[in-house]
Amino acid sequence: MTSAAATDSSWFQRYLLPGFAFKAVIIGGGYATGRELAEFFLPAGPWGGLAAMVLAMLIWSLVCIATFLFARAYGARDYLSFFRALLGRGWVVFEAAYLIFVVLILAVFGAAAGEIGSALAGLPHLVGTLALLIAIAGFAMFGNASVERLFKYVSFLLYGVYFLFVILAFTRFGDRIAAGFASNVPATANWALGGITYASYNIIGAVVILPVLRHLRSDRDAIVAGAIAGPLAILPAILFFTCMIAFYPVIGAEILPSDFLLRQMNLPLFHLLFQLMIFAALLESGTGAVHAVNERIEKTWLAARGTALSARARLLIALVLLSVCMLLADRIGLVALIAKGYRLLAVLFLLVYVVPLQTIGVARLRRRPAIAQEIP
Repeated sequence: MTSAAATDSSWFQRYLLPGFAFKAVIIGGGYATGRELAEFFLPAGPWGGLAAMVLAMLIWSLVCIATFLFARAYGARDYLSFFRALLGRGWVVFEAAYLIFVVLILAVFGAAAGEIGSALAGLPHLVGTLALLIAIAGFAMFGNASVERLFKYVSFLLYGVYFLFVILAFTRFGDRIAAGFASNVPATANWALGGITYASYNIIGAVVILPVLRHLRSDRDAIVAGAIAGPLAILPAILFFTCMIAFYPVIGAEILPSDFLLRQMNLPLFHLLFQLMIFAALLESGTGAVHAVNERIEKTWLAARGTALSARARLLIALVLLSVCMLLADRIGLVALIAKGYRLLAVLFLLVYVVPLQTIGVARLRRRPAIAQEIP
């Protein structure tokens, strides 16, 4: 299926934007602070953790390819349309799982923003949380164009800061990184299980970003964009994890491993830049999740009223949703949210998304005749 947007889309919008958007959705809940890397990869040891990351990357790419192809074949540009096509009446099961996901990750983002504000300037946790709430609501209210610009420019900032972070880490304590990879500290967890769990609760990002797939021109675009999405999403995590090994295994107990590493560098200006980058990563991830909810509500609103959601309505939805989630964040805390909630999400999304897509979805794609070829 093609659209007017696809006829004049650029190579960036066709091949890289889906990967950047996928990375944008998962990085805030996936590894921006390093807490998730400590939870799911460090227990497998330095080399086991890297192996788990490569496994997660492969899972992401395979599921993204299948998701993008299926979405294009059925003209799905929001998760409701996608799961109605995939699960039929069973779409309500995914809706319930997705609402749990949104509440949990927005609570994680709020808790992380509060921790950053506290670590950086000694502010009360609620200040950082409210700052993130206001920023997400502001971007979400203006729809697709605003969200896509956010994904693009924050991605450039993020990759640049992560590469600089790695250079400084190797300059400051490169010898410790090498020693960490050569250490004989026994692993306490199975690397494959960590990689599958991590990939599973994050893979929902492939469905959250369906609105940006309107730029795809062909099945080939969907395959290339899906294959690239995995490496684009995992690369900053691999760089970050490598630096964390300098202080393995004690760094695993830190609430904010990122802040711990920055304190070891003792570079105040870069410390500030990195924490601002993490805040931007939380912003783009949260905006992606809220935008997906807005797009789903707009589809229902459009069918019932014949008009699109106004910017004011989008803002109101975002504020209500974020307020509930941020209150949860303030009550529970970052470590508990990640340790307990993400494993539940991994099981839910494997059952209601990954397994049906790789069985029912792939079978339907094979039976369908070839759809529109690439637009000249």
